[in-house]
Amino acid sequence: MTASAGHSVTQLLLHWRQGDAAALDELVPVVYQKLRRLARHYMAGQKPGHTLQATALVNEAYVRLIDCQQVNWKDRAHFFAISAQMMRRVLVEFARSRQYQKRGGNARKTSLDVAHIASPQRGQDLVALDEALQVLAVSYPRQ
Repeated sequence: MTASAGHSVTQLLLHWRQGDAAALDELVPVVYQKLRRLARHYMAGQKPGHTLQATALVNEAYVRLIDCQQVNWKDRAHFFAISAQMMRRVLVEFARSRQYQKRGGNARKTSLDVAHIASPQRGQDLVALDEALQVLAVSYPRQ
C-alpha cells in the first residue's frame, strides 16, 4: 500500500468515526486485499482441512469491525492491528466451538439415580474379587 493510500485510509477512518457511512463504503475496497492477505497468513497456520476459508475470515472480521463504532481509529496501522486481532478472535472462537462439539458439547445430560448406581447387596463377583485381594495381601504383603 502506498503512502497516499495509507493517508487516504487514515482519512476514511476518521470520516467513518465521525459518522460518515459513505466513508465506510470507500474504505472497504481500499483495505480488502490487505485484509485477505492477512487472513491467508492466519489460515496458513491452521491445520489442513480447516473448514473456515480466508474470505469467510475476512467477512467475519468485517462484520465485527463495522460494529466497532466507538473505536477511536488513529491511523491505518491501528485499523489493521484491530483487524488482525478480530481475525485471531474469530479463529479462537471457531476452534473452541469445534472442541466443544468434539468433546460431546451437544450430548444430552441425564441425571443419575443413586438407587441405580450402587446396590446395597454385594455381587458375587465383587465378593470373590475382595476375597482374592485379601488372600493376595496376606501372601504378598509388599505387593
